[in-house]
Amino acid sequence: MSAGIHDLLGSVGTALGAEGFPSTIGLPAARGYVVLVVDGMGDILLRDHADLVPWLSGLASVEGVESAIPSTTSVSLTSLGTGLRPGVHGMAGYSCRVPGTRQVLNTLSWNADVNPREWQPHRAMPARLRDDGIAVSVVNESRFADSGLTLCSQRDVPFIGVDRPWERLEAVVEASQGPQRTFVYAYEGRLDHTGHGKGVDSPEWREILTTIDREIAELRAELPDDVVLVVTADHGMIDLPAENRFDVEEHPELFDAVQLFAGEARFRHLYTSTGAESEVAARWADRLGDRAVVLEREAAAERWFGPLDPAVRGRFGDVVVASLGDFAVFSSRHFKVELSLRGFHGSITPAETRIPVLVAD
Repeated sequence: MSAGIHDLLGSVGTALGAEGFPSTIGLPAARGYVVLVVDGMGDILLRDHADLVPWLSGLASVEGVESAIPSTTSVSLTSLGTGLRPGVHGMAGYSCRVPGTRQVLNTLSWNADVNPREWQPHRAMPARLRDDGIAVSVVNESRFADSGLTLCSQRDVPFIGVDRPWERLEAVVEASQGPQRTFVYAYEGRLDHTGHGKGVDSPEWREILTTIDREIAELRAELPDDVVLVVTADHGMIDLPAENRFDVEEHPELFDAVQLFAGEARFRHLYTSTGAESEVAARWADRLGDRAVVLEREAAAERWFGPLDPAVRGRFGDVVVASLGDFAVFSSRHFKVELSLRGFHGSITPAETRIPVLVAD
């Protein structure tokens, strides 16, 4: 099995000399580490646009690392932050059911009255690194300081709020100063935002990718020599043509025995009436054909989520629908805003799941 994003911080811990951390990804020993996540910068996208990222393209690359599945921000960042697969940490998707209710939780906007510490009770990896005496900092946009996702994946360590790229550079460099061991997590979200709105085949997306390459090179130049910079991503992205946008509202029979409809366009969770799982899965598989993989929950867990902790099992759809190619399942009633987007992710294709792990030491 290939390495996953959940393996990264354990490997960083080992490279920093921390005790009891699994090392799946070989990283060089160093006094300090910075892990910068560029949201949406999938490995295939990066390779296809190597001419736009001359600095990143020159870095050593750890091959074969994959995002979590669903390949979406809240799931992958929680896997990164906890060192766990989704079946254990329980972040099931962009949106998912709050078990025992008819409520759908948006795991980015955190629109439900759900305590993030109870939703994700496992101690996060940054806090575990801090327990070993490492000076840990999270550098992210100020608005994310107390977000549900931050509390699920990076809680109990100092949070440094920034609002501009130059502020992030200064904060990361300052937090990386020695002589003590240091670990800094940093996040860059503009590429993902541009990809959703304009598409990854747009001049705007290319421009911001080039800008990010230059900014990361500047960051490396400012960091102490005994600090390693790792650049990675939470997922990739693809553009979807209008003709491959399947609006489930035009096929009402697909909602038979479906009580709740969640997830996102490329990866849907269907919550069914008791005992209707097989019937619903067969109906959806017949209608979508080779445009999607339709599985019942336990089969999906074995293939994608990892073993399901009973405490989080009900968050995952009784049936899940993973779109293939450049196809996706929309709902003009439940998720109307998705129809206005150009770029998407969430499913199981290599363009979405392959992520870079680039090492600048």
